[in-house]
Amino acid sequence: MGQHHARWASGARIVSLVPSITELICDLGLSAQLVGRTGFCIHPRDIVRRIPKVGGTKDVKLARIRALEPTHVIVNIDENPKPIADALAAWVPHVVVTHPCMPEDNRALYRLLGGIFDRDAAAARLVAEFDAALAAARAVGQRLRPENVLYLIWRAPWMTVAPQTYVSATLAAVGWHTQPAAAALRYPEFGWDAPWLKGVERVLLSSEPYRFRAPHVDEVQALGGRPAQLIDGEWASWYGSRAIHGLRALTDLRLRLAADG
Repeated sequence: MGQHHARWASGARIVSLVPSITELICDLGLSAQLVGRTGFCIHPRDIVRRIPKVGGTKDVKLARIRALEPTHVIVNIDENPKPIADALAAWVPHVVVTHPCMPEDNRALYRLLGGIFDRDAAAARLVAEFDAALAAARAVGQRLRPENVLYLIWRAPWMTVAPQTYVSATLAAVGWHTQPAAAALRYPEFGWDAPWLKGVERVLLSSEPYRFRAPHVDEVQALGGRPAQLIDGEWASWYGSRAIHGLRALTDLRLRLAADG
């Protein structure tokens, strides 16, 4: 966003309005400076349960944040409404705006927060772990035959992800290419008679934002006649330090499903 944030060596009071970044803040060794988080910030559980909630990612309680007197509030373009960020900027010294669009953007995210909060060594360690996980994922994606997949995020109406999303870019690392191949919306609705579904080889049912369960797998297989699989949504959609775990888990799943035929 063209903003400059000076290094803050100590004494920061951080409110994170982004679940995956709340975890990243903790993994950078900054949990003692985290003074507020959303109700969707659930990792690491033993730490965040002691941190005050300030509402959800969309329905932030500004008065609660103000009472916490933060020096920094971290927001995300996709997760938090712009009017919320604009309101915070009126009295929070630093509103840090993030917008990872693909897995590779995690490197810059680690370095950004590591630089602001004087945690460069921890950020460098995460970059090294991320690079190793991404390289392993891509090696599997290149070795196995590519698959066209339908990644379900909602039911009634049925919704999926477009190629320009972080989810789609993450799945592509292991050779799963989301369909439709083009979409005007980032999260398009569709019907099971859509012509592009003919090219789908596998359906992945995400655990978030809609919590698909085993009965939905049977429903989807009956509708589409294709193999269907539940998948932890955090693996594909969470950035920050959880992206390292997510890439490793997706790599293992891709190998296992390929072995099963």
